[in-house]
Amino acid sequence: MNRKLKLSNVYLWLIFVILYAPIFYLSYYSFNSGGTMHGFDGFTLDWYREVFADTRLLIILLNTLVIALLSAVISTILGVIGAIAIHRLRKRKNQNALLSLNNVLIVSPDVIIGASFLILFTILGIKLGFASVLISHIAFSVPIVVIMVLPKLEEMSSSLLDAARDLGATEWDVLSKVVLPFIKSGIFAGFFMALTYSLDDFAVTFFVTGNGFTTLSVEIYSRARQGVSLSINALSTLIFVFTMLLVVGYYFINRRGQASGRGDRRTDWGLPNK
Repeated sequence: MNRKLKLSNVYLWLIFVILYAPIFYLSYYSFNSGGTMHGFDGFTLDWYREVFADTRLLIILLNTLVIALLSAVISTILGVIGAIAIHRLRKRKNQNALLSLNNVLIVSPDVIIGASFLILFTILGIKLGFASVLISHIAFSVPIVVIMVLPKLEEMSSSLLDAARDLGATEWDVLSKVVLPFIKSGIFAGFFMALTYSLDDFAVTFFVTGNGFTTLSVEIYSRARQGVSLSINALSTLIFVFTMLLVVGYYFINRRGQASGRGDRRTDWGLPNK
C-alpha cells in the first residue's frame, strides 16, 4: 500500500515537473541580460521595463482585460440562468438533450469554433473587432459556467425550496435568498473559469479579431513569429503570475465560503459558531 502511494506521489510530481518546467524555463530567461535563451549572462529587469514602456502593448493588455471581465460577467449571468433552467426541467430526457447541446462548444475543436464564428460574423455583416471577440468569448464561456453551476444545483435538496415557499417566500425570494447563496461557490468557480479561458484563448480569438483590435494571446503569437525576444518571456511571465493570483484568489474565496457555510449550518442547528 505504501509502495503504491509512493509511486503515485512520484507520478504526480513528474506530471507537475513536465507541466511547469517550460514555464519556469521561460520565466528564468526573462531576467537574462544576454538577450538569448542559450546562456544566462546576468540578471536584469530591462525586458520588463520594455514591456511596460510599450504603449501599444499596454493598450492590448487593457483590451484583453476588458474582454475577459465583460465576457466572464455576462457569461456567468447567462450560465447561471441556463443552469437553473436545465435543473428545473422535469423530464430527464430534456435535461440530457440540453446538456448535450451545451457541451458542444466545450468538446468541439477551437479551430472549428473560430472558423464558424468567422463565417457567421461575415454573413451577418458584423465587423471583426471588439464586438466579435466579446460575443465569441461569451459563447464558449457560457457552457463552462453551466457545467460549474449545475452540480451545485443538483446537491440542493428540494425540501429546502419547499420549506422556503411554505414560510411565505416568493419565487424571487427563493431564488435570491436560497438558491443563489447555496450555489455561490459554483458561480464563483464558473466566473473564474470563464475569466481564465478568455485570457488564455488564442485559436477562437485569432479568427475573429480584425484590424486595429487584438488580444495578448494573438499579439504574443505575432511577435514570436518575428523572432525570439525576451520581452515575450517577460510578458508571458506576467500573464502566468496574474493567472496564478486568480487561481489562489479563487481558492481562498471558495475556502472562506465553505467555512462560512459550515458556520451558518451550526447556527441554524443551535450550535455555537467556532
